[in-house]
Amino acid sequence: MIRLAVVSGKGGTGKTMVTAALADISGVPQVLADCDVDAANLELVFEPRRLTTEEFRGLAAARIDPERCRDCGICADHCRFGAIVRRDDAWEVDALHCEGCGVCTYVCPTGAVRMEQRVCGEIYTSATDRGNLVHARLFPGSGNSGLLVTEVKKRAVSLADGADLLLADGPPGIGCPLIATVSGMDAVLIVTEPGVSAFHDLERLVTVCRRFGPRIFVAINRFDLAEDICERIEDYCEKEGIVVAGKIPFDPMVIEAVRNGRPVTRSESPATDALRVLRDNLFFELGLR
Repeated sequence: MIRLAVVSGKGGTGKTMVTAALADISGVPQVLADCDVDAANLELVFEPRRLTTEEFRGLAAARIDPERCRDCGICADHCRFGAIVRRDDAWEVDALHCEGCGVCTYVCPTGAVRMEQRVCGEIYTSATDRGNLVHARLFPGSGNSGLLVTEVKKRAVSLADGADLLLADGPPGIGCPLIATVSGMDAVLIVTEPGVSAFHDLERLVTVCRRFGPRIFVAINRFDLAEDICERIEDYCEKEGIVVAGKIPFDPMVIEAVRNGRPVTRSESPATDALRVLRDNLFFELGLR
C-alpha cells in the first residue's frame, strides 16, 4: 500500500481541493484520512455516513482535590504557566493554561494535586462512496494536535485491508501536525501557488519533509495567475530534483464545486482536466495503476 499525504506550506493553496479530486478519480482501492485536525473539512465534499465516534484523550492536566487542599498556594507559586488560579476562595486549575508538566503534583505537601487525562477531541470513522474516511475534531483550546494526527493515521491503517492507497489530507505549515502527518509516509504532494509567500513556505516545507525520507512531488495551483513566479517555482523544483506532477489553472468551476460541497472532478472543466493529468503523473511515479 502506498501512503501519500497532500500538504501545503500555507493555508489557502487548494490542498483539500486537490486531495478530494485525487480521492474522487483515483480508481484504486483506498482509505482516506483527514489529518488537518484543527480544521478538518474533507468530509464536506463526500457526504460521509458516520460509523464510529471515539473520545480522544490527550496529555494529562492537573486537578486539585478541594478536600485535601490546605490552601497553602505552593502549587500556584511554582506554576510557570499561570494555570493555578484563585476562585471563590479556593485554588483551581485553569485547564486552558495547564501544560501538563506535573510540577504542582511534586510540590504539593498534601498530595491534593493529581494529573488526569482530559478529553481533547473526537475521532470519527465514516463510510463514503470513495472509501472509508478517518477524521477528527480537536476541541477549541486543546493542544496535542500532533498526537491526534497520529491516532487518525493509526485508525486509517487499521481500515486499509485490501487498499492500494492511503490518501491523507494534511495540515498546512511545518509544525507538529505536519510532522506527525509526514512521518511514515511513502510520498508527499506539496500543493503550492505562484505567490512570494507560498514560494517561501514551499522551500521551508521541502526542508522539513526531506528529514522524513518520503518522495516529494509538487502541484502548482492557479499557476496562470503569476506565470513569472510559477517559472521560479519550477526552476527551484528542477534544481532540487523534485517532480512537478501537475499545474492547475485558475478555474471558477473550482469555486462553484467547493460552494456546493463536491469534488471539482465531478464536472468537466479546465481544472478537472489538469487534475486528471496530475493524477496520472503522480500514480505513474508511485507505481499505482
